[in-house]
Amino acid sequence: MIAVDTNVLVYAHREDSAHHGVASPVLRDLANGSRPWAIAMQSLVEFVGIVTHPRVYAPPTPLETALATVEGLVSVPSLRILAAGLEDWPVLAEAFRRGRVRGPRVHDAHIAAVCRDHGVTEILTADRRFPRLRGLRVRDILV
Repeated sequence: MIAVDTNVLVYAHREDSAHHGVASPVLRDLANGSRPWAIAMQSLVEFVGIVTHPRVYAPPTPLETALATVEGLVSVPSLRILAAGLEDWPVLAEAFRRGRVRGPRVHDAHIAAVCRDHGVTEILTADRRFPRLRGLRVRDILV
């Protein structure tokens, strides 16, 4: 199964993004396909935070528009929303230790670990520093 990272969601949503032309068709193809694909719940939350932030985008996406975008995504029948449970903490902590993850990379490592633990084999991102975990292929859509 393929998962989509937060930045792909943001770029597909924001038409003023330099990467909109790449990200939008990727997301559209997944949403229109019949094969299961995934987004971590954490990425949906982060998406809303980024696109509505006035220091990130001027003008920011209105909250109702961002929420409608997420609601549209979660209504796609082939999409699986992934979330970590308390039983996942030891796996996450070990991933942080192994990768010596700190600061903003903790968030990405969490997304990667949740994806891998839910059977995702590939994550689509535009983050060249996205954490690499055994069993999870990281594909940069901009390359």
